[in-house]
Amino acid sequence: MSKKKKLILEVARTLFNEKGYSQVTIRMIALKLDMSSGNLNYHYKKREDIFEALYFEMVSEFDERIKNLKNTEVSITQIRNDIEQSMIRMIDYKFFWTDLYNLLTVSKKVKKHFQEVYKNRITGCFLLFEKMKNQNLMRDSSFELEYSFLAERMINYGNTWLYSTRLYVNKLNSNDIDNHVNILLSMLYPFLTPLGQKEFRSILPNLFG
Repeated sequence: MSKKKKLILEVARTLFNEKGYSQVTIRMIALKLDMSSGNLNYHYKKREDIFEALYFEMVSEFDERIKNLKNTEVSITQIRNDIEQSMIRMIDYKFFWTDLYNLLTVSKKVKKHFQEVYKNRITGCFLLFEKMKNQNLMRDSSFELEYSFLAERMINYGNTWLYSTRLYVNKLNSNDIDNHVNILLSMLYPFLTPLGQKEFRSILPNLFG
């Protein structure tokens, strides 16, 4: 990707985050870059093309993480770090997550990929649970769909935490992020073995007084 294209994406992402995707025009992006709309159109013909480029830029890291999960050593600490990295990444592209429902109608290509990623993340959750069980960190399920429900809860919270937070908090700080990381991680706690719960308590002692 050329330096000019990277700069356009960077400026567009900043504007989308500040004002919302629907409020930003190609002309506004061009003005911010001090270039003509025609010049910008040479690199990206329409606003939707910029949106698609930003989406795939964002999910490249998520896709890579899912792809490498088979070779990743699992621990409660590693899972927490992974959740934290994902949430910080989401903040960099908050315009997408705070308007997820509407933005999935903007591009069929993005919607198709997002739906495929959802399936991959469900599969990734089951792989994670299996690894944790093999390391005696997680117990067996009590009924057939128990871990399917857990995977869906974790993914749905992971997709929507930023939207719900933005309803109440205008600007996130590190404490807000820590809180949401811990909320998501804590969904695992009832399913952990005594060994898993011991590791959980060791990294988050403040939750236990």
